[in-house]
Amino acid sequence: MKTEVLAITPPFTQLNTPYPATAYIKGFLNTKSILSFQADLGIEVILALFSKSGLTDLFAHVERFCLPKTDNCKRIYALKADYLRTIDAVIAFLQGKNPTLALQICGDDFLPQAARFEQLEELDWAFGTMGTQDKAKHLATLYLEDLSDLVVECVDENFGFSRYAERLGRSANSFDYLYAALLNPPTYIDRILSSILQEKLARLEPKLFLISVPFPGNLYSALRCAQWVKANFPEIKIAMGGGFPNTELRSLTDSRVFEFVDFITLDDGELPIELLIQNIGDSIPDEMKMYKRTFLLENGKVVYKNDSFRKDYKQADVGTPDYADLLLSEYISVIEIVNPMHRMWSDGRWNKLTMAHGCYWGKCTFCDISLDYIKVYEPVQAAQIVDRIEELCTKIGQNGFHFVDEAAPPALMREVALEIIRRKLTVTWWTNIRFEKSFTADLCLLLKASGCIAVSGGLEVASDRLLKLIDKGVTVEQVAKVTRNFTAAGIMVHAYLMYGYPTQTVQETVDSLEMVRQLFEAGTLQSGFWHQFAMTAHSPVGMYPDQFNVVKQTTEVGAFANNDINYTDKTGIDHNRFSYGLKKSLFNFMHGLCFDYELQDWFDFKIPRTKIAPNFIESALNSDAHFSTKTTAKVIWLGGKPDIAYVTKSKKGNTWEMATLTFHDKRKSFTIQTSKEEGIWLAKILDKVHISSEKVYTFAEIKVDFELGMQNFELFWYAKPVNTLRQAGLLVL
Repeated sequence: MKTEVLAITPPFTQLNTPYPATAYIKGFLNTKSILSFQADLGIEVILALFSKSGLTDLFAHVERFCLPKTDNCKRIYALKADYLRTIDAVIAFLQGKNPTLALQICGDDFLPQAARFEQLEELDWAFGTMGTQDKAKHLATLYLEDLSDLVVECVDENFGFSRYAERLGRSANSFDYLYAALLNPPTYIDRILSSILQEKLARLEPKLFLISVPFPGNLYSALRCAQWVKANFPEIKIAMGGGFPNTELRSLTDSRVFEFVDFITLDDGELPIELLIQNIGDSIPDEMKMYKRTFLLENGKVVYKNDSFRKDYKQADVGTPDYADLLLSEYISVIEIVNPMHRMWSDGRWNKLTMAHGCYWGKCTFCDISLDYIKVYEPVQAAQIVDRIEELCTKIGQNGFHFVDEAAPPALMREVALEIIRRKLTVTWWTNIRFEKSFTADLCLLLKASGCIAVSGGLEVASDRLLKLIDKGVTVEQVAKVTRNFTAAGIMVHAYLMYGYPTQTVQETVDSLEMVRQLFEAGTLQSGFWHQFAMTAHSPVGMYPDQFNVVKQTTEVGAFANNDINYTDKTGIDHNRFSYGLKKSLFNFMHGLCFDYELQDWFDFKIPRTKIAPNFIESALNSDAHFSTKTTAKVIWLGGKPDIAYVTKSKKGNTWEMATLTFHDKRKSFTIQTSKEEGIWLAKILDKVHISSEKVYTFAEIKVDFELGMQNFELFWYAKPVNTLRQAGLLVL
């Protein structure tokens, strides 16, 4: 089977689901009737290595060339018969093909255990909230990590499950270190990679070989792939793109990179790749060839060409991501650590989509807001997003979706949720957001009803002064209310947390930890992770350091990668020393522990007492005003039709009729009582505003309709009967 384009993701990204870049490109090429094939070489290398035949070869290689030196790897090597006996069954279990094995894995005498299992005593308490399948996945993950320790010690020091030779990719300004590594003989892992690549290229005979490099940990293997193709299939043109080139290689001048690749494209890849395909044909003379955001070599020098006048494709025209060719049933679900959001990243198959290109906020001062992937904001219409959801569900048969937006827009999320519900689709989805006030309790209930199970968002530094300096556009009080709304709706919330931001004081770090402690204690956060601030060349902090009281340690632009910038914070504070205490405390908070500890207990050096009131978050959550509604808000009923009955009541000689409306939802049945007139109107209006209705009614229209025959709409709307319905699916959006 011949193809024009072979697109690959080099080792290693995720084990549970493919990185989506090649699927996006294949979907676009489909719209142009360009035949393409894609492969995730990461999962293919892992499956080749961690199999009975793969481990047999591995142990033979270890015995012949590099016997273990540490006690841990000596133990693993001594237990090779047990690893060979169990490996295929364990991989099948992690692929979801052998679920009954969980019972054996959870026993003490099935898996061989080395150093990674020493942490089990500390984690036993966590398994109380995990089922047998989850516990078995975690144990199987430790088993694989033990084997990876053997690989690192005896075979390839750069091996890692979700990255490969990442430190080489992070060698920053100079290409020297990486170039020297690529001139060394191929490693054991390199040889597995090249054997897989050889089969594909011989079978497919592509004209263009595309390599997506999303992260530094993919760079070494990407160039190894390119090097092998150059040596064995010199007629094939090679192009590299993806997240790493987009952020790191924008000022590339080192010509040695083009010993491995012919082209490097930046930013959105659709049009640059289409032009490359046209250019490598025989019909266009060299002087007529046009390029879009492409580096190439001319007369021994690196040149950047952006001479095509064609505009990039609109998001509506790039097609639906196509996951054909990928080994979707072969990915393995692992549970590396007991962190709810990290568990979602590594467990289960997720179809990746975006609601919008870029970020609708685009102001955060630590972010690469000067680059197109952030600054060019272009949403996709809700109907088209759900069309793509339906298409993927039909083609793949899997209904889990991860929207990989920089920050999904609340209004678009609302429309997508409404569209999903109206089409009666059953999907599970999650995404990244900003904790902004648009996420009302009602919107969160709507998102939950459409299948949203989790959101992640940047709280960053839980300090209002620093949030303002970051230009985050939120306050800690606002974050507390929004996270409460999501949590109350049953949607898990993960917070990205930051420490060491320029001008951050020790007091602010301590106060930020106290804010985080209170948010977890209040139950509004379920997951989080602390990141230390890193300054990048394309962020406002990196471009205008003087405004943030930091000094760049180097001002030279390197010939290779230029993104992360070493700097000195004029405060002189060593933020590194906070790392362990922040992360240890968070681990406990995530599991509902140690809220009564003094903050000082998490650190082995003296810290100041927090200045945050002990009830700050509690007070913020109790400060809502419930009795104001925008007249333009949409009113939508998610429930069913009520059964209505009328009863006559009397008191002191007066009689009047009441209406009893009985509702049935998935969990229970409940009733409300109103006057007969109000009950008749309510039943009719619920039918009008039902989610299935073509017309959408506003709050103002509902009020006018009520007052055609009755008075005091506000008294009725904010009374107990309607409040009961508000909790059961009567939403104001």
